[in-house]
Amino acid sequence: MKRHRIPEKFRLSNRLTPIMIALIFIPIAIFSGVLFHNSEVTTVRESRDYLEAKTLRDAGDVERNIESIKMTSRFFLTDEDLVRILVSAYDGVTPDADAYNAFYGSAVADLERLVSSNPYLYAVRVYAVTDRLRTAAPILYTRSDMHKLSWYGESPEGWHFAYADNLISSPTSTPGPLLVSYVTPVKDPVRGTVGYIESVMTMETMFPMIGNGTDQEWSFFTDQQGRALFGDGEELDRQIILTAFGKGDVREREVLYRKALGRHFAVARYPVRFMHGMVYSVREITEEIEGVYRRRNVFVLVMSIVLVVSVVLVDRMIRKYQKEVLDKTAELRSLHNQINAHFIHNVLESIKMMAEIDEKYEISDAITSLGKLMRYGIRWNFENVPLRDELEYIRNYILLMNLRYDFEVILSVNIPEALMDQEILKMSLQPIVENAVLHGIEPSAEDTTVYIKAWEEDRYFIIEVTDSGEGMAPETLQNLRDRLHGQTEDSPDDRNGVGLKNVEDRIKMTFGSEYGIEIYSEPRKYTKVSMTLPRRVTGRRQINNADTADRRR
Repeated sequence: MKRHRIPEKFRLSNRLTPIMIALIFIPIAIFSGVLFHNSEVTTVRESRDYLEAKTLRDAGDVERNIESIKMTSRFFLTDEDLVRILVSAYDGVTPDADAYNAFYGSAVADLERLVSSNPYLYAVRVYAVTDRLRTAAPILYTRSDMHKLSWYGESPEGWHFAYADNLISSPTSTPGPLLVSYVTPVKDPVRGTVGYIESVMTMETMFPMIGNGTDQEWSFFTDQQGRALFGDGEELDRQIILTAFGKGDVREREVLYRKALGRHFAVARYPVRFMHGMVYSVREITEEIEGVYRRRNVFVLVMSIVLVVSVVLVDRMIRKYQKEVLDKTAELRSLHNQINAHFIHNVLESIKMMAEIDEKYEISDAITSLGKLMRYGIRWNFENVPLRDELEYIRNYILLMNLRYDFEVILSVNIPEALMDQEILKMSLQPIVENAVLHGIEPSAEDTTVYIKAWEEDRYFIIEVTDSGEGMAPETLQNLRDRLHGQTEDSPDDRNGVGLKNVEDRIKMTFGSEYGIEIYSEPRKYTKVSMTLPRRVTGRRQINNADTADRRR
């Protein structure tokens, strides 16, 4: 069965909904977009500001440690006794016992006290380039001792990172801390390099920000080749950061925001120029950013629900308003029809009595039918009536119409008695029958039958009015259907179909958008109007009967 949709023109909500979205929800959407974007920007800015302050502090600590190592190296280089012993070892000259004892008892002891007084230093070691020297731990060592360290090679001078102290440890001992050192050559103007000074700190002491990391915040150090040598954080996390930033030529401290693999990071990095390395401080803010996104999504969801609910509420309010307008219009028409109704009724009764006195019973019956039409039309007590009352009105209407024409309109009703109490809109069949007579039957001016039948189908009640008149051309039929269902605007000069449109609108406002009327026609054959209503039995029959009984009394 064909379902009727509510006409676009008829539904005022179809016009108000875009206006509501334009005036209310679009500004809210723009405001929320700006709000949550600013929230994201604020989260990133706060993390960057935090790392900026942390970086300043950490950079100061590293610079202080570097300066401590450099000062210690310079002090050892200026110790003449130490340099003299290294030159003697280089030349293969063995000092006498008194000179050795004096050196070890004074110079080495002084250097050891210097190292012990600096809490940041792990050790300061001096290595001869030969083995012709007696070891004086923990300060003086031979070339063989230097060979035990991983940094020894063709060019041992410079910075060395993250190596183990193999000088004092053994394969069976517990591993010590990783070390960072600066190796300075001891040079003689004639002989060249006669030894090396190794100024040592632990990596944790040199880089205090490393070793205090958490799951969301960590630091690490990279060498000149960009290799992550030491620090917190998983290796994968380090590679994500290094890949996202690249090596580059960073000359100044910078704090950046990066996205990588669906994760969000605020990263500060600054070069340690004297070391030719880079320190990275990372703060992962994925959870905070996703929290902003979650709040945004919840807001969008809530606003969408509010929008849908608002549209539904507005639609229902407008439907109620339009129904009230239709009711008020009908009431005004009823009141207008009731002007001088008693006077007209009394005049008709007088004419009827005169006709009966003159034995003009055809005129008397016509006046009786006209009086019934008037009483039915002006009594607007109920919006809906039983089908039997509406059919009685149609019978009186057809009787009067037959007085106007030379041809006869025959009414054929095929409706089961069980459906006579079906609820139907008052005055809804009359415009359909009127259209059948005026546009279908009158042009041919021949005796014609109007058929009315009804039946139930599932939860629907269908009633059809069919005439075997002129019918309509396909273009005319489609135009009428479009106007009926609000597809096209009504023309002020074209009043055909206005009554059908009013019936369609009243049905949809009363029963819902799935109900209404549909038209079928073929030229020179027939026109059929089908009305679909909900299956509903009225309880007003007793009231109407009581009204009839009162009138008879």
